[in-house]
Amino acid sequence: MADTFYLTTAIHYPNGRPHIGHAYETIAADVLARFHRQMGREVRFQTGTDEHGLKMAQKARDLGQTPRELADEMSGYFRTLFDSLDISYDRFIRTTDDDHYRASRAIWKAMEANGDLYLDRYEGWYSVRDEAYYDESELTEGEGGEKLSPQGTPVEWTAEETWFFKLSAYGDKLLQLYKDNPDFIRPDSRRNEVMRFVEGGLRDLSVSRTSFDWGVPVPGSDGHVMYVWVDALTNYLTGLGYPDDTEDMGKFWPADLHLVGKDITRFHTVYWPAFLMSAGIAVPKQVYAHGFLLNKGLKESKSLGNVTDPSDLANAYGVDVLRYFLLREFSFGQDGSYSPEAIVSRSNSELANSFGNLAQRTLSLIFKNCEGVLPQLAGHTDDDEALFAHVSRVIHQDMPAAYTDLAFAQALEAWMGAVFACNAYVDAQAPWALKKTDPERMKVVLATLYICIAQLAVAVIPVMPGSMGKLLDAMGIAPELRNFDAIRSDWYSTLAQSDFRLDKPEGLFPRLDMPAAEAVE
Repeated sequence: MADTFYLTTAIHYPNGRPHIGHAYETIAADVLARFHRQMGREVRFQTGTDEHGLKMAQKARDLGQTPRELADEMSGYFRTLFDSLDISYDRFIRTTDDDHYRASRAIWKAMEANGDLYLDRYEGWYSVRDEAYYDESELTEGEGGEKLSPQGTPVEWTAEETWFFKLSAYGDKLLQLYKDNPDFIRPDSRRNEVMRFVEGGLRDLSVSRTSFDWGVPVPGSDGHVMYVWVDALTNYLTGLGYPDDTEDMGKFWPADLHLVGKDITRFHTVYWPAFLMSAGIAVPKQVYAHGFLLNKGLKESKSLGNVTDPSDLANAYGVDVLRYFLLREFSFGQDGSYSPEAIVSRSNSELANSFGNLAQRTLSLIFKNCEGVLPQLAGHTDDDEALFAHVSRVIHQDMPAAYTDLAFAQALEAWMGAVFACNAYVDAQAPWALKKTDPERMKVVLATLYICIAQLAVAVIPVMPGSMGKLLDAMGIAPELRNFDAIRSDWYSTLAQSDFRLDKPEGLFPRLDMPAAEAVE
């Protein structure tokens, strides 16, 4: 695997405050970024906000604000949320940034130079909410007879002078891309949908608007602003300094992964690679389109009154509990349903009762029975070796493979299996009884557990960086040991022979009670 890794989330549309879906995608991306850093790679991780388009202009008008005022306010909410969720982004990009205007104009000029842009008149169906154009054949009829997009959003007939991109010329090239690179679109269900769409024939795409001016001006074409998706998709290049910074482009592009919601798969797997091919730029290595989060089985909406502020969930349950739950509860590529009851149940059973209790009672026994001095290792039994082998397999094989595959639930399933093995070992060895019958054996048991707990904490840092950092600090594990390779080494003997002493341990994950309904709604 390469020594660099560049991943992005979709940039989030800030015509309202962030919701749980924004948090879900960005937390997943953060876990990947942290994992690849632990593997020794130079990571570039980008997220941000997509601030142009008709939706923003209309929302600002309704609120009596300028679009820029609305963008500044709402983008701030996203950045504040991501900081509070411990998101380790390297760039929080805004499409109103000056360097993004330069990048958007540059890719436009490159597509124009390739002969793929032409001026004509557009007449057709447009969804303001989706910022997308739809063919008549894709529309459905609503209960009142109104026409709806495939996403169920209203469409309106639009007619205006516009620049077109020759998307129709790229159908065969896109199909060849999908054939030659079967992992370009994941999961497979999304890949199949996109291939069917492209095989049905592509129409040229309207890529400018004249009915409003909140966007990147089209170079040399007064009165035209770029279609928001030309502008939005280009952000992935902007963050690497395109077109000026050839060093970062050379180091990190093509992107290793675009992580997006399934509702914007087409933009990232049809339009975006076609734009890049036209501009003479390599296409990304992979686009992964994840599923939606459902609130007790229902899609969140303002009309149902079930829209969840992720800050409320983090405040009610804890940031790391929320991060763990969202990636543990359901398979990443599929839709998943959450509820306060499910969060509390998962946290109490796995974090508080299983791992938290394992760490607490092990460290407490060392603090109490060994006066905080780490016991020396002096020979192992088959039971000790079996536990070491189980934990080693999980953290050096199962979890890295699952993280790499974006199989977060499987990674945490394997991790929890190792935690259960450690708890079974504690119960079988009963170190509290060994204090009287065989104190030397007690020390070996406690040292064995100490090593396994440290390894398990390191392996789950990407998911729970705050609480695992706190635990490893208390255990005296130096920052340079907190990666998958270093935690293999014989660090324990060195630490046990040092002046390090355990302080009285504090609980990591207190048991949660169900909060009042109004606290999380």
